[in-house]
Amino acid sequence: MCKIKTFILPYADILAWCLMPNHFHLMVLVNKIKVVPAESERVTRSHPLTPRTLNDSVAIMLRSYTRAINKQENRTGALFRERTKSECVNCPEGIAPSFFTVDGVTEINIELPERQYPQVCFNYIHKNPVKAGLVKKPENWEFSSAAAYAGLKDDELINKEIAKKYIEIVSG
Repeated sequence: MCKIKTFILPYADILAWCLMPNHFHLMVLVNKIKVVPAESERVTRSHPLTPRTLNDSVAIMLRSYTRAINKQENRTGALFRERTKSECVNCPEGIAPSFFTVDGVTEINIELPERQYPQVCFNYIHKNPVKAGLVKKPENWEFSSAAAYAGLKDDELINKEIAKKYIEIVSG
């Protein structure tokens, strides 16, 4: 989780997360696209500090995890697919076909308002371990933010106040 703090939190508030045995999910609200790296991140004295984008930071984080796991497991090669999946639910252009925008509000292309994308995404992330048969209830999965939303533990990664603006949170 330290890498997520380092590479994601400078750019975004994390609304939900889940680490699965073979993949992970992050639901974030992007606040900044570019950030100037800390002085300690300078590669060499002659290498100037240039703004890093959120995409750059995610790529660095994934490479860092890959190096660590490969070293730990004495293996080589990729751990993640070449392209990670992301969808912007409030971008004015480039909306995925499953979304539509009416009067500036982006919604999932289904008829039930309670199934709008942010809620669907939030629920999907937390229910993923249940769907995979790893636990019976989302809050029982140690490697997700579900227990924090159920009031069972603290989670310094998530911003509950921001999440409450976008998500209907049902305490367990």
